[in-house]
Amino acid sequence: MTTSVRGLLLAAVAAITVALPVAAARAQGAEGTGLPLPRFVSLRSEQVNMRTGPGVRYPIDWVYMRRDLPVEVVQEFETWRKIRDPEGAEGWVHQSMLSGRRTVVTRAGPVPLRQSAADASGTVALLEAGVQGNLVQCPRNNDYCRVEVKGRQGWLKRDEIWGVYRTEFID
Repeated sequence: MTTSVRGLLLAAVAAITVALPVAAARAQGAEGTGLPLPRFVSLRSEQVNMRTGPGVRYPIDWVYMRRDLPVEVVQEFETWRKIRDPEGAEGWVHQSMLSGRRTVVTRAGPVPLRQSAADASGTVALLEAGVQGNLVQCPRNNDYCRVEVKGRQGWLKRDEIWGVYRTEFID
């Protein structure tokens, strides 16, 4: 066997080896933890590697340097979770790098952090785009969610934040 043919065969085997776990992850869908997909979680650590596939042999595509950033789990494969960040980037992270703690980030700014869940309510603070906060409550049939940002609690409209679904409620 010539060197070029052998090289082609090795490249084909490598491509298949890389593609199989991703295909299995796509086929798996909601299986795994049994938790709903998609769902929001947050980054557990100050530094989290996002990879191109579900395993350490896949290259690191992005390094997050923002603990508690809300991300959306869109797929599961064994101990790996495919996530989507607020910018729309997708990739794989190990489950140990994720927390069930709910956080949000403002989509645009400035947006008023309100004293109560009403448009006419007073303003606690004005928040710029990209400000993170802890999600405290999202009542049923309400356009607002209660959040905590740097020790201040208030209300933000659901369409002003990323990290909660429009129809989701959290008590």
